Amino acid sequence: MTDAVSKSGAVSTRAQKLQARLKSRYARENRFKWYGRGAIGVALVFLAILLSSIVMQGYTAFYGHSLTMPLYMDPARIERAYPQGTNFEQLAAEQEIARLGIVDETGAQTAAMRSLFSSELKYVAAEMIRNQPALIGQTVPVSAPLSDDAEMYLKGKITQNTPEEQRRISDQQMQWLDQMKERGVIRAHFNSALFTKGDSTQPELAGLLGAVVGSALMLTVTALIAIPVGVFAAVWLEEYAPRNRLTAIIEVNINNLAAVPSIVYGLLGLALFINFLHLPRASPLVGGLVLALMALPTIIIATRSALKAVPPSIRDAALAMGASRTQTVFQHVLPLAMPGVMTGSIIAMAHALGETAPLLLIGMISFVPGITAAIDAPAGALPSLIYIWENASERAFHERTAAAILVLLAFMIVMNAAAILLRRRFERRW
Repeated sequence: MTDAVSKSGAVSTRAQKLQARLKSRYARENRFKWYGRGAIGVALVFLAILLSSIVMQGYTAFYGHSLTMPLYMDPARIERAYPQGTNFEQLAAEQEIARLGIVDETGAQTAAMRSLFSSELKYVAAEMIRNQPALIGQTVPVSAPLSDDAEMYLKGKITQNTPEEQRRISDQQMQWLDQMKERGVIRAHFNSALFTKGDSTQPELAGLLGAVVGSALMLTVTALIAIPVGVFAAVWLEEYAPRNRLTAIIEVNINNLAAVPSIVYGLLGLALFINFLHLPRASPLVGGLVLALMALPTIIIATRSALKAVPPSIRDAALAMGASRTQTVFQHVLPLAMPGVMTGSIIAMAHALGETAPLLLIGMISFVPGITAAIDAPAGALPSLIYIWENASERAFHERTAAAILVLLAFMIVMNAAAILLRRRFERRW
């Protein structure tokens, strides 16, 4: 009887210990889940802070203000043979000062008014005279952007709370802008110039199109070189290469190259493509070659992983049906691995799109006006343009920097979304 009681007590004790261990294990699992959720939450908070700060700084760059004012084309002041030589800004400032009823004996008021106008006014008015010489002697409406300082005030970036000696726009100029806005002379609109113009030394005229075209040309060169070379190299390593020491060394070096800092590729491009091969500096051709070298390891590794994911039974079945090794690889294995290949290639291209350090070393940090349409001509790129604008002294460039970052992020999000969609579209399950 005593033995039975002791045995039942022992069983009960073991059951309690087992229950305690199970309870402890479930508690650890729950804590681990909450640790993961907490980590994701912290990451999302920091991401939200980053994006919100960029959006708050850059959303004002997507709209601007234009000045539409009646301008008397004074025959005594306009050069008919060369309208660009006419000082239209001075002419517009004098007429606007007169409309405000200000008597300017020293010319200081006119100079202050003139500083509110962008130099684009001169080119707009000159183009009107060149196209229609009959406008001379008439009063016609002329539309042009405002200066960057006037834009900053109208967007609330500069306020009267800042002491006047610490800003480049005076209280009187602020008053004039308010009066012109009340009269309907100044109106806000979507800043289409941000997407239709190239870089400029004047913030109100600077746009992203030149950098977008330069980045597109670079990515084209990168894709044409990196994707075919990377895919064929991966196919050879995975399907044809013998398993020996040389192959092992090649694989190790490819994995190591994927972790090399991007600035090293910039130094390689500077030494090889510019100093040795004498290719044009700061061109999309050199930029594309450098980015292709950087993207190759990623594409090779992703392609090899996709090829390994194809079941061996696919290869065995094709070979059993009489297909050659090449037919098996290119007609059966590679098509099934194509979703992974495309995903890796697009991610590598997105990574290359956001690289800055290699572009700085090959000279793509210089001012390039206009739109470059050739791969061997100097061009800009979105990352280098962001670097240039952020280092500019004019405050208006800083909002455009944030806007350029948003555009770059949009491109990268689109490319990564395309990779996900292509993978889901072509993915097959076995």
